[in-house]
Amino acid sequence: MDAVTTEENFHGLTHLRTDGTAHMVDVSGKAETSREASAVATVRSTVEVVSLLGSGDLPKGDALAVARVAGIMAAKKTPELIPLCHPLPLSKVSIDFDVAGDSVTVLATVRTRGVTGVEMEALTAVSVAALSVYDMIKAVDKHAVITDIKVVAKSGGKSGDWAL
Repeated sequence: MDAVTTEENFHGLTHLRTDGTAHMVDVSGKAETSREASAVATVRSTVEVVSLLGSGDLPKGDALAVARVAGIMAAKKTPELIPLCHPLPLSKVSIDFDVAGDSVTVLATVRTRGVTGVEMEALTAVSVAALSVYDMIKAVDKHAVITDIKVVAKSGGKSGDWAL
């Protein structure tokens, strides 16, 4: 057995042991609480393309409906995509859009009742939703950009609540 226990960590990083190797954090001793996280991403394009997006008139169809479902599906697949994430019973995933001017802001909010947070699920959901928007508009704007992906709020758990 490895001489380094999973309780030790490297420079305070919970996913690294003292020898620098990665491990999945043991969350079995943590209290189950209601937890929520929200993340945003922005897809920048042109005013004309964003107008088509908002009206559902893109050549590929209703991009926002497709992106919403893609984001929800992505949140559920987070532990398959991010190697050290714990599988969580998600109780709610919502994906919303703010279509204005030359950009679309995507907001993902994820909820669970569990022993670890859902920040990674929110980030995965918003990223995949933004990627789906990009995929739906690339036929009419090959220069669209996805930017500013970040967690904007989190609640529940020992570390408490915060929001940008």
